[in-house]
Amino acid sequence: MSKCPVDFNFFDEEVLNCPYDFYQTLQEQAPVYQLPDTNIFMVTRHADIRQLLKDTATYSNNFNDLLKGPEPAPEVTAIYAKAWQPVDTLVTADPPKHKTYRTLVNKVFNAKRVNAMEAYMKEIVHELIDSFIDKGECDFVREFTTPLPVYVIADQLGVPRKDLEEFKEWSDSFARRLSQLATPAEQIEDAENIVAFQFYFADMIAERRKNPKDDMITDLVNTVIEDAETGETRQLNMEELQNLLQQLMVAGNETTTSAITSGMVSLIQNPEQLQALQDDPGKIENAVEEILRMESPSAGMWRVVKKDSEFQGVKIPKDSLLMLRYHAANRDRELFDDPNTIDIERSNAGDHIAFGKGIHFCPGAMLARKEMLVALTALLERMTHFQIVEEKSDLNFWPNIVLRGRKGLYLTFEKR
Repeated sequence: MSKCPVDFNFFDEEVLNCPYDFYQTLQEQAPVYQLPDTNIFMVTRHADIRQLLKDTATYSNNFNDLLKGPEPAPEVTAIYAKAWQPVDTLVTADPPKHKTYRTLVNKVFNAKRVNAMEAYMKEIVHELIDSFIDKGECDFVREFTTPLPVYVIADQLGVPRKDLEEFKEWSDSFARRLSQLATPAEQIEDAENIVAFQFYFADMIAERRKNPKDDMITDLVNTVIEDAETGETRQLNMEELQNLLQQLMVAGNETTTSAITSGMVSLIQNPEQLQALQDDPGKIENAVEEILRMESPSAGMWRVVKKDSEFQGVKIPKDSLLMLRYHAANRDRELFDDPNTIDIERSNAGDHIAFGKGIHFCPGAMLARKEMLVALTALLERMTHFQIVEEKSDLNFWPNIVLRGRKGLYLTFEKR
């Protein structure tokens, strides 16, 4: 007997871990589905999500309040009150305000800068591989996929290597806050980490104002913008800078860690695909797109409904929430044949929306793709016969509605 949407609880860890039956059921029976006992409408078809992303007047990106989660405990609120409060900049701003910040961040992540980083990325990748290759085994997440993007984004921001352990802790707290599944104790820990992050970067911002360097923080601090509301030119204020830095930090490492980790899992579990990449490294670029399609580390994104609307015959009241499920859209059978199978030669792999679409397309997409390409090329060039050590790995995903990352991956391999 076929299943119905009500047979699944989206918030169950089991469904978050393996949601593919749920996705297919929704796409076939209820492509715009109100999650029971909530005001959340989940959209799962690729074409529908692309259409909704164009209507920013009805379906707004201004979900800043949602990021705070349910009403926090007084002690959590008191911790956050010690620092700067959230403002709408890039992810949570609508036009015309959004364009101001988007133009600024596009300059920071311009093609020239990212392409110039390739040699530097290769140095980091080979340095990390050198640290474990002679052992024939590694904790792949801890020793490779976590430090690689953390080093890259931290170096670009201008964070000293000695502070990277704290940097990663801060980033994890932002990601966990985004999950809205943190325990009361974790909420307090996350608040303390986020406030520590803000004061750390407030000091760095003040220093860059006095002594500019060739890094992203200097670019952000010293750039003059045109205020979307007043039309006047000015520099970014502290709240705007803090918000942008938070977004760059989380988007700059969590998602890349997840994509490379899950990509290796998929390749090892499909050895003929892995062998094809080792035989022809020219296929790695398309394989990166296929991994992004399959794994979609940004699994979904929120929208706030600004007025009563109707989509695909479903009435969606004002103040409802949309969960645009990119992860489901990237496995839509209407667009992708055999979507739950990795195919490194898939001709339309690049049609995925792992980075979103439209005005909110991820500005760090070029950087993420470059890191994945450099990392996979080096790994497959220097090692072979990869095996997952099941008893040391936890291939389950962290409970998180928005982000999708595996808990642990331990590998053995042979040097090539």
